[in-house]
Amino acid sequence: MTKTKVIIMGAAGRDFHNFNVYYRNNPQFEVVAFTATQIPYIDDRKYPAALCGKLYPKGIPIFPESEVISLIKKHKVEEVIFSYSDVTFNYVMSKGAEVNAAGASFKMLGYEQTAIKSTKPVVAVVAARTGAGKSQTSRRVIEILMAMGKKVVAVRHPMPYGDLVKQKVQRFATIADLKKHKCTIEEMEEYEPHVARGNVIYSGVDYEAILREAEKEADVVLWDGGNNDMPFYKADIIITVVDPHRPGHEMSYYPGLQNLFLADVVVINKIDSASPENIAKVRENIRKVNPKATIIDGASPISVDNQKDIALIKGKKVLVVEDGPTLTHGEMKFGAGVIAAEKFGAASLVDPRPYAVKSISDTYKKYPGIGVLLPAMGYGDKQISDLETTINKVPCDAVVIGTPIDLRRIVKIKKPAVRIGYELQEIGKPDLEDILKGLKKK
Repeated sequence: MTKTKVIIMGAAGRDFHNFNVYYRNNPQFEVVAFTATQIPYIDDRKYPAALCGKLYPKGIPIFPESEVISLIKKHKVEEVIFSYSDVTFNYVMSKGAEVNAAGASFKMLGYEQTAIKSTKPVVAVVAARTGAGKSQTSRRVIEILMAMGKKVVAVRHPMPYGDLVKQKVQRFATIADLKKHKCTIEEMEEYEPHVARGNVIYSGVDYEAILREAEKEADVVLWDGGNNDMPFYKADIIITVVDPHRPGHEMSYYPGLQNLFLADVVVINKIDSASPENIAKVRENIRKVNPKATIIDGASPISVDNQKDIALIKGKKVLVVEDGPTLTHGEMKFGAGVIAAEKFGAASLVDPRPYAVKSISDTYKKYPGIGVLLPAMGYGDKQISDLETTINKVPCDAVVIGTPIDLRRIVKIKKPAVRIGYELQEIGKPDLEDILKGLKKK
């Protein structure tokens, strides 16, 4: 039998999952390569043989996405599978046009083809865009289910940027586990808020193996999505979070629109800081796409660890550090840090770009729309060092930290710093507790 030659275009997440569940043991296909983009330092390596199954004893090479056309021609590739998230429809189809012109078909695998079935109830939290508020929604869901007497174990969308074999199945129950697994800042931002509350969260590379481990200690599995990707697990309830600060994006980004179609519940987050016009537009779009979905309004109120910290912001020149992926491929122009700076009366935001060094400077070149904010990039020790140097070079009175973790634990900030907190607050009825009562009955 002649095998169909395949390239999987990815970013060290959905691509590996698609391979594991659809191609790994499928003799009809030969995956000749992965390509990688979005995330630095993840190309020019291999998807290891230990994770590839018996059909790939040498593993599968990973190349920069810029080489995809030459790879198609070199290997006579017949199909290219697009397997990453949070990009415009125009971006996806421009890639498709390139691939088609090079002689290969261009495909995306669907939810039913790639969602693994669990033996336990599954609640999935996903979004229309990166930075919409999935993590705080996930924490709220866990809080409600725990109050119902359920043991909830979260499984986070993959971020395997290190040794893939060692990262096959990762379990995080304490802050020490973050150090044990050599987590990047991006990983810590997702795992730490869970473990700090005493919850267990899994992540890694092989999501069927991860699920089977999580099921051993869970009454309910919570899928904590990444970017705006679809769930990896077949969910009993899908909660999709949308962002009225980016109205219309829920209709034009891949695969966020799929999440809107799939949603049982749609949370319109950040209504406390978005305009009524933008909220109305998002609400109208939800109704066009998925009129059966329950809509929940949610706020994301800002807080500080200590009320005395407000004095460090009021009337001061501040550097605002925000979540990296939210500002980069999420394309947000502000986050919790900016909202806090405005709320608490900062005199001005200091532009960090003239003081950015090495990989942080490169980030601004790749994403020029970031503006006067500093993305908390930390894909590895070198980039964390560059972030620390940049922060300490910026001439400011204080640093406002809008990241999901306390950045002061990771980098040494040589000036006053204020950490901003934010949690989901549902407004009115129905709320998430009403929705999750249905899961309890089930």
